[in-house]
Amino acid sequence: MPEQADEKNEERAGRRALVFLIVAVSAVSALYRILLHQHLGQSAAMFLGIPAVLAILLALAPKAETVTGGILKAITLALLIIAPILGEGYLCILFAAPLFYAVGIVVGLIVDWRREKREGTLVCVAVVLLPLCLEGVVPELTFHRMQSVKVSRVVTATEADVARALEQSPRVEVPLPGMLRIGFPRPLAAYGKGMDIGSTRTIHFAGAEGDPPGDLVMKVVESRPGYVRFETVSDKSKLTQWLLWRSSDVTWRKIDSRHTEVSWRIGFDRQLDPAWYFTPWERLAVSRAAEFLIEANAAPQGREGL
Repeated sequence: MPEQADEKNEERAGRRALVFLIVAVSAVSALYRILLHQHLGQSAAMFLGIPAVLAILLALAPKAETVTGGILKAITLALLIIAPILGEGYLCILFAAPLFYAVGIVVGLIVDWRREKREGTLVCVAVVLLPLCLEGVVPELTFHRMQSVKVSRVVTATEADVARALEQSPRVEVPLPGMLRIGFPRPLAAYGKGMDIGSTRTIHFAGAEGDPPGDLVMKVVESRPGYVRFETVSDKSKLTQWLLWRSSDVTWRKIDSRHTEVSWRIGFDRQLDPAWYFTPWERLAVSRAAEFLIEANAAPQGREGL
């Protein structure tokens, strides 16, 4: 009889935990929809607020062996449930998952440490996390978005060869770096050539997450021997979910009779918050893009192999 009672208690506890998980996931799902409706899908309210709410709700669930373990299991299950629904949006889950786990671990460890005062501890945690979740929501709590990344490579070509390569329409057939193939919008086609002031380049990107394809249009605003600057005219691509591409400055100089150093500087505005987390990721992705642009559009041998 005692064994049967224990089994029933465990079964009831399991059901309560499942109900709590369903309620928590439903709550954060509603919060997710609200944030999207308020155009806050790129703010810290999305990437810190949602995991904070989820972790706090899960910390209130019927007692597990450790609150931290229960939170991490539930976050994993929630991410596995959400990821297939988002389709191409799995990239957001991939990049945001470390934030979810980090917030869950912090909340869980604090609650485990002060388990006898769980409710009061959670209130304090919520008060501390609140300002962090307002980046991108409140201008005063939002960090500077303007960024610049520069990559330099030596290519086997003369200065004249590099200039001729840059005058041509961008090549999108060159394989993208591995990082840019994990879900970022892919360039499908490109149009435009020349380096006279006013010359344009149009890159047609694939859509994502149900959004249609879109174009990034840039034009030459400055050009002289060894230097050309492109600035964005319009951007209707899905890239704007991650960053706003502002400019590309390309310089090239002779190393010797067969080699030229090409530098590609990309100016962009970070679109995702919090800055301390997403700035390094965005700078890394943009640096890979700059490497690709040098290989595909400034190195003649990259064109000959296509």
